[in-house]
Amino acid sequence: MLDLRQDRVRHLDRSEAKWSDRRISSRGAIKARGRRLLQTVAITCLMILMLGASDPSSNRFSKIGHQMICPCGCTQVLLECNHVGCPDSDRMIGELRAQMSSGGTDTSILNWFAAKYGATVLAAPIRGGFDNVAWIAPFAVFFLATIGTAFIIRIWKLRSSPVQPLKATGPGNPEATALRDRIRRETQY
Repeated sequence: MLDLRQDRVRHLDRSEAKWSDRRISSRGAIKARGRRLLQTVAITCLMILMLGASDPSSNRFSKIGHQMICPCGCTQVLLECNHVGCPDSDRMIGELRAQMSSGGTDTSILNWFAAKYGATVLAAPIRGGFDNVAWIAPFAVFFLATIGTAFIIRIWKLRSSPVQPLKATGPGNPEATALRDRIRRETQY
């Protein structure tokens, strides 16, 4: 009997040892997951910080270059003109670099190109002066058209005569009775 108890004790010791080993291994897994999560957060933060890490002059060049259209007739943005043998894009890109190196503001550079090549070189009109009409007119026309359509529908509704309800036909109406009799005769087999 004593031996059986010792076996039980040994068995319990073994099971407790396995249980404690499991706890140790699960703690290690939790630490590994924590380290992995910390690494992921650190990499994500670095990626977010590096999104804005570029040369400011190239950003400005790209921004201004994308606000102009190539005048060769390909109707593409100046910096993305892929017209083979384009006579204008290389020259205009060189002029854009020269204007930027002279220290002009974005608006002054765009105005210079508009004065040299015409307003059609701008992808969108510059805000200010008469060019505001190009920004406001489409919204104003849409708004006025919507109001005009609603006004015309309202007038049409008011002009139409109100629908008068049908007279109730009862046994006292001789025309209705005659019509019913005629319908019954014509539809009998």
